[in-house]
This record gives sequence, structure tokens and C-alpha cells, in this order.
Amino acid sequence: METPKTLLQAARYFADLNICEKFMRDIKWHGDEPACPRCGSKRIGEIKSRRILQCRDCRKQFSSKVGTIFEDSPLGLDRWFVAVWAIANCKNGISSHELSRSIGVRQSTAWFMLHRIRIAMECGTPDKFDGTSEMDTTYIGGKIDNMHSNRRDKFLGSRGSIGKTPVHGILKRKTENTPSQINAAVIGDNGISDTISHVKQIVKRGSQVCTDEARAYDKLSPDYVHEAVDHSIAYVNGNVHCNGVENFWTLLKRSIKGTYVAVAPFHLCRYVAEQVFRFNSRELTDAMRFWLLLNHVFNKRLTYRVLAGVDNSGFMGKV
Repeated sequence: METPKTLLQAARYFADLNICEKFMRDIKWHGDEPACPRCGSKRIGEIKSRRILQCRDCRKQFSSKVGTIFEDSPLGLDRWFVAVWAIANCKNGISSHELSRSIGVRQSTAWFMLHRIRIAMECGTPDKFDGTSEMDTTYIGGKIDNMHSNRRDKFLGSRGSIGKTPVHGILKRKTENTPSQINAAVIGDNGISDTISHVKQIVKRGSQVCTDEARAYDKLSPDYVHEAVDHSIAYVNGNVHCNGVENFWTLLKRSIKGTYVAVAPFHLCRYVAEQVFRFNSRELTDAMRFWLLLNHVFNKRLTYRVLAGVDNSGFMGKV
């Protein structure tokens, strides 16, 4: 059978664990001989009944899952690959309840799987943005009117952004050869300093940037060709607008409100990374997007202890 091109074909193709194992080894070792993760030796034997490899030098037993987001998971790669395909190619994401019914696991297991896959989606951008970029900040969170009275009283009379989590996005406009690309980050509560820091990290100095008239962008002028549009007057002024990044906010909020319903601030950075990945790879086929995501599962790890909030350090950083 040829490499799958649809979800149905993928489910059939990866139903064979031997095919899954071969597929994973080809991606991890690029068709070369497996290497021991402990000593680096390539004198490797195999316990075929368990699909386990064993180093002939240091005697360590290991699988192709070691060093990936799949490490220490008791689930087979057949279920993992279908989950990866689903979240990579479902335009509005896939809920843990839906995934649990689709692959036959508990909802809590599916929830953990999806977050581990989102870690792989934190690909970032290889080069700084040049050309023309546009940027904007949105706020993710519930409406004050929908809050419990114990929380609502705290925010009464406040602006709409109070009690919400800010997410800053930078979109590089399309050129003749490349489609538009976006980078988004949960920027925390430091406001202007976090916004400027994100811009300097992503956009090449001297580039043209388009924003609204938020005060957070007042300090861009020394380093960038900064142009702003006043939204109280117009949303477009010639080539100066933020419509591209605002389109991305629409896609992000549609997935959060429509599919995930409620997202805790602690987990938001991974949901943002999920939507960024799908946006930046939108011109690929489903099969190519699946392959791209599988090539980013290495050297990334998310344990349930961290995910459940026992140790939540490091997950409110940049996406």
C-alpha cells in the first residue's frame, strides 16, 4: 500500500504495528542503522516479538519512541499516528472527547496525548521575519458577564482585557515565492516590555512593521520602519493595516471557543502553537503536514506531572 493521503487511509495503513515501527525508525534514523541512545553504538540487535532494540555493547534495551513525545507511553504507535494526523489536519482542532471515541482510549488519556503533540507543534520560525510584517495583540478569556459572582465582582468596571491572557502575534506578509507566516506568543502581564521583546526576537531590524495605535508600539520607531493605522478612523490606510493577523485571531478563537470551549491560561501557549502550526503549513497536503509534524517530535518531552500543574514552570513562555 502507498503512503496514506487521507485519514481513512492512514487509519488502515497504521493498523499494522510492524509498519508503524518501520515508519518511525525511518523518520528517526533517516533510513540509517539505529543508534543506542546511551553509548551511541550502532551494533544493535532486535527483540522482534516486542519490537524492542538492544545495544550489543552496553546491553541497553530501547525503542524508537525514546527521545520523542511518545516516550514512556504504553499506547502503540498505531493510535499515536492517527492522533497526530487528526490534530495536524483538523482545521479547528479536535477535542479530547472526540479523539478518545475515535481511537478507543479514555478522555484523560486523549487529553494528555493532544498536549504532547502540541509540544511538537512548537516549531517556531527558522529565520527572522523581513519585508513587511503586521502585528497585534488579542486577549483570550471568558467574558466578565459569564464569570461566577465571586470572580465577577473583582473585575466589575474594568476594561474588557482585564482578567484575560494577552497573546501577541506577528504576521509576515506573503511575497511572490512564500505565503504569509505567523509567530504568536503568550506574553504575560508585562505589557509593553514583553511586546517589544517579542518583536525584536522575531522581526529583523530595519524591516517595515504595521500596527494599530496601541501605546505598546511607540518604541518601535528607532529600530523599525513603523507605520500605524488609527482604528477609530479607518481599518486600512493604503498598505497599512493589521487585517492579516486579525484573520489569524479569528481562526484561533474559533478553535478555542468552538472546539475546546475553555482553555486555562497555563495551557494556552500550546493551543496557540497548534493553530500557528496549521496556519503556517496550510498550503501543504494532509500527508505532507503529517510528515512535517512527525519530524518535530524529537527531543521534546511533556510529563503528566507538568501538564497537570504539579510543576508548571516553563510553560508560560514564548511559543
